[in-house]
Amino acid sequence: MNIILLGPPGAGKGTQARKLVDERGMIQLSTGDMLREAKTSGTDMGKKVAAIMDSGELVTDEIVIGLIEEKLKGENGGGFIFDGFPRTLAQADALAELLDKVGQSLECVIEMRVDDDELVRRITGRFTCGNCGEGYHDEMKIPAVEGTCDNCGAQDMKRRADDNEDSLRTRLMEYYKKTSPLIGYYYAKGKLKDVDGLAAIDEVAKSISDALA
Repeated sequence: MNIILLGPPGAGKGTQARKLVDERGMIQLSTGDMLREAKTSGTDMGKKVAAIMDSGELVTDEIVIGLIEEKLKGENGGGFIFDGFPRTLAQADALAELLDKVGQSLECVIEMRVDDDELVRRITGRFTCGNCGEGYHDEMKIPAVEGTCDNCGAQDMKRRADDNEDSLRTRLMEYYKKTSPLIGYYYAKGKLKDVDGLAAIDEVAKSISDALA
């Protein structure tokens, strides 16, 4: 089963993708992770990616599709989760062509719906352990000992520089302008299912499981 997780920054796509990986054996295809992996791979494609990223230019859709194609031709486990791609209608068309080319299909698109104001509150309060990456929040997930990671015991908490209200609202506007047309695109194809992205993590996971049933 191949699926897409759609939703604005901070909607919880990464968290739910990891649960699907753990529980269903699916493989998460994150655009960012693939680019970082390719950059250090030493392959011809990797060298091309490294040169583009080092120059500060944007990686083309063609290259991203090439990286995805490499993954699709490998081990597919319980299917693929597309996270961060597609972001535009052109990318959605390119993905459809690629899946058809390799004899696969897209079964479902999960839209994680959120309220913008609540999302801002959620994101501006989050921080992570710089050592192991465990995530925390000022209100929803506070370490047992202030400043100390529950998971590894490190005292190296970090916040993303762009996790502030002004930056987040800019990112939300960019998402709605470029990516929200995909909602109509996949609805018209009968692929779209929506879930409440701001529910508790386990509730969201159950809603996604029900949508995939």
